Amino acid sequence: MVDVSRTFTVPRPPEEVVAYLSDFSNAVAWDPGTVRCDRVGTGPVQVGSTWRNVSKVLGRETELEYVLVTLEPDHVVLRGTNKTATSTDDITVLQDPAGSRVTYHAHIAFNGIAKLAEPLMQRVFEKLGDETVEGITRELAPGRTPGA
Repeated sequence: MVDVSRTFTVPRPPEEVVAYLSDFSNAVAWDPGTVRCDRVGTGPVQVGSTWRNVSKVLGRETELEYVLVTLEPDHVVLRGTNKTATSTDDITVLQDPAGSRVTYHAHIAFNGIAKLAEPLMQRVFEKLGDETVEGITRELAPGRTPGA
């Protein structure tokens, strides 16, 4: 099991941060591993919305189907699955004098033989965690239109 957590601030109100991060199609702009992230279906982003996410880690592409499992004013949970792993992105967004305090917790549980790679993957995902903070901070910077 791989666990990575980062807490940081962004200069946007919580409702904007939650709206942006709950639409997982935006991951292509802020997640360093995401190559493609396509919404399945239409309508408003809500609990049950799904995305097909293609990520590249250590030179290898993998596809997960993500589902929005929690959408609250201060909490977003997205869960991605495939035959090799289950990835849970648990995001808490709280009001902060600077805008919002974001706690991003990524939890990846590997299945079968893939569990053998967990020590290596912990190190890889620690680095990706730092890059994720940079990406979200960049996208939610003052005067920037997220995703532009």
